[in-house]
Amino acid sequence: MNSASLAAALLSLFSLTAIPQTNGQAHDRPLVLAKFPFENSVPLKIVREAVPSKPFTVAGPRGAILGQQDGSFEAWIFHWKIFSNLRISAEMQDYPVPIDVNEQAAVIEVRPDHTTITFSHANFTLREVLFAPHSAPDGAGALAFFQVEAVRPMSLTFQFTPEMKRMWPAPSDDRPSPEWAKTAAGGFYLLHLNFPDHAAAVEMPGAEPGILAPYQERPKIYPLQFVLHFDPAHDRDKLFPLLITTADTAAESSKEALAARLADLGRSFQSLYEQTETYFRNFLSEHLAIETPDKQFDEAFAWAEVSIDQLKVQTTPSHQETALVAGFYGSGDSARPGFGWYFGRDALWTLYAVNSYGDFQLTRDQLEFLLRRQSPEGKIIHEWAQTADLVDWKSLPYAFASADATPLLLMAANDYLEISGDAAFLKMHWTSLEKAWEFERSHDSDGDGIYENTEGSGWVESWPPGMPHQEIYLAALDQQASTAFSNIAKATGHMQLAEAAKTRAAHIAQQLEKEYFLPDTNFYAFSRNADGTLDKSPTIYPAVAAWDGTFNLSRAGEMLNRWASPEFSTDWGTRDLSAAVSFYDPISYHQGSVWPLFTGWVSLSEYRNGRSLGGYAHLMQNADLTWAQDLGAVTELLSGEFFRWFGRSTSHQLWSSAMVVTPTVRGMFGLEWSASENTLTVTPSLPAQWSEAKIVGVPIGQSRVSVEVRRNGSALSVRLTSDGPKAIKLRSRAGGARIESGELRIPLPAAEVGIAHGLPEAGVITSQMKVLDQQQFPHALRLRLSALANSDQDLFLRLNDPKIHLRTDGAEVSANFSKLQIHFPPGAGYVEKVVTLSW
Repeated sequence: MNSASLAAALLSLFSLTAIPQTNGQAHDRPLVLAKFPFENSVPLKIVREAVPSKPFTVAGPRGAILGQQDGSFEAWIFHWKIFSNLRISAEMQDYPVPIDVNEQAAVIEVRPDHTTITFSHANFTLREVLFAPHSAPDGAGALAFFQVEAVRPMSLTFQFTPEMKRMWPAPSDDRPSPEWAKTAAGGFYLLHLNFPDHAAAVEMPGAEPGILAPYQERPKIYPLQFVLHFDPAHDRDKLFPLLITTADTAAESSKEALAARLADLGRSFQSLYEQTETYFRNFLSEHLAIETPDKQFDEAFAWAEVSIDQLKVQTTPSHQETALVAGFYGSGDSARPGFGWYFGRDALWTLYAVNSYGDFQLTRDQLEFLLRRQSPEGKIIHEWAQTADLVDWKSLPYAFASADATPLLLMAANDYLEISGDAAFLKMHWTSLEKAWEFERSHDSDGDGIYENTEGSGWVESWPPGMPHQEIYLAALDQQASTAFSNIAKATGHMQLAEAAKTRAAHIAQQLEKEYFLPDTNFYAFSRNADGTLDKSPTIYPAVAAWDGTFNLSRAGEMLNRWASPEFSTDWGTRDLSAAVSFYDPISYHQGSVWPLFTGWVSLSEYRNGRSLGGYAHLMQNADLTWAQDLGAVTELLSGEFFRWFGRSTSHQLWSSAMVVTPTVRGMFGLEWSASENTLTVTPSLPAQWSEAKIVGVPIGQSRVSVEVRRNGSALSVRLTSDGPKAIKLRSRAGGARIESGELRIPLPAAEVGIAHGLPEAGVITSQMKVLDQQQFPHALRLRLSALANSDQDLFLRLNDPKIHLRTDGAEVSANFSKLQIHFPPGAGYVEKVVTLSW
């Protein structure tokens, strides 16, 4: 089935209406399904052939459905895992063979507001539609419905395993005791626990119960079943909902109370669906978007924003706070749905993307969530379980396990200030921000003036040579956090502290060069020991020094070359550790695997160090992962050797999606903000393949602006349009940039090159060409390339001045001047070649 026929089949849905009854309560009335228009669905979508081994995620503020593309799934209403392993079987009239419906999974369609899996058999088509209501009522959070078309009458059995497990780490009761609660409409399953104050109910209106083991039967776990009889003569226009609700008090857990909740949920089904659709339609229209010649890239960017937003989860049981969880993946036999709870550093790295696309309310919610849980000494949490309030969370070794969330909070808060101009919010939280600063500033046991790992892990949580005393990762964050706090203090009227923090930032910058640079390898060390010795392991962690745009390592050239080479760079992202190190392990968590997070750090560092080809290649690897596994999301980590994600990789990972947004906005488009000065700095690195690009809805203060970048001969024109009350001033860091007739004009070199992108086939090793270095001169471009020996490679060629006489060394120009053709010399594995263009 193609996407057009699937969309046509879903042109209409249903509304739930009660059949009048002379007896019984309202919640005893059976439900029929009437159509309602579906043509206004959210247009962003991915349609692919269903691959049973790949997962999908449907997540919302109060629940999630986590499954495989064969249509099996588990359902969560936070913080409860209600059931798992929902599967479907069919028996058809005059067709004496049972059909495993999940084996018939043919197509998956993913949209921001719902996911549809289509099962295709010669006799029937079944569609499973899943959504997580954005405005779910109490006790709800995940819903499904099924649409059936068939040639003959059939019986469908929906089978699942009752769970009723609290999310990790809270203890859970014994397995639930299911009860079929009869109603005039049919009935529902009531999932009891040993104590009467918690229960869940699951209903499929019109279905009958399947297996119901009597009390006399020996103890055994049986699946629960709904048996639905479908007759195409009468039921072809119906659609069958799966209603799920929970209760957390004894009064709400009664049969009558749960039946009433299910009935309310049924009556509101259409509005819940429509509200979710409307929410995501508005979300996409109200936040930053890109318009480029690469429409797939535009969609990857939009999906990254959506994927972040889908990980907003309300705290339980009060629902009074909203914050970002780290990601979701099916929990299997456990009660850990990926990393489906709150992490400090995950959220703070992600806030740079959130600030970029302008969801200021989410940033405020997230910062306040973390500040409410700040330690008395000022430290910011590492993680906070959804069930933290049900255990003695702070006695467990998780709450403050890492040290990096504290500097990251100051950095993210300042980033919010620069873009929003909201100094009032920071003034309101000044005491907590100052405490975070004092905690960071005061934890220096060796006297070098830099924050240390003694207060928790920096980045790595395990390291074969021994856990570090002070990582360059944490030291670089300390430097940028000092600059950030200086800016916060200045904006809130604390000038003395602002100067002190500025001085400290300058000191740390000097110390980083003095303590970490390795002149023998022109690299920066991984960590420094308490006795002053160094762990010289080459890693990508120095890349974070360029994150904020306020600092950079001064001798990073050769390190950047190596990051771009096969030593670090695969065809699907960047390893954290050099493959040449003795303890490199491509399937370890911290010693050689590929994280899209690392790839994003390196991409932005490359853009900010004039390596736009490498920055583009790494950015596109992250963007292309949008279609690789959990459609619409970017996975947590992959093998460093073969193109394949880990079996335990959280498939819908928060900061992985953020690493599509941030390098795009701040690297490729080169945006920097100063809302207090109404100034937007634009230093774009437009790929040579593109003639123009546009970024719309850029937030700055109370305004939204559009930035249009267009090639015009030997110059790049940048134009702003604004819907705000104040004129936005335009600036650029590009050499020779000037304002002319209200536009920013940036000189372009006479010739440029571009590199292709695309992920490899599953299971292969790295084989694509790498751009190790690019050096631009007034009349030349020098490229240092690496590719497999004896291979032929192409680069896109653009002549901005067609009148020049182009000379090449190390490459041939195609007849139509559209490509550079490069032949690499014989050898073993990857070999290097220098290509020079001059004019």
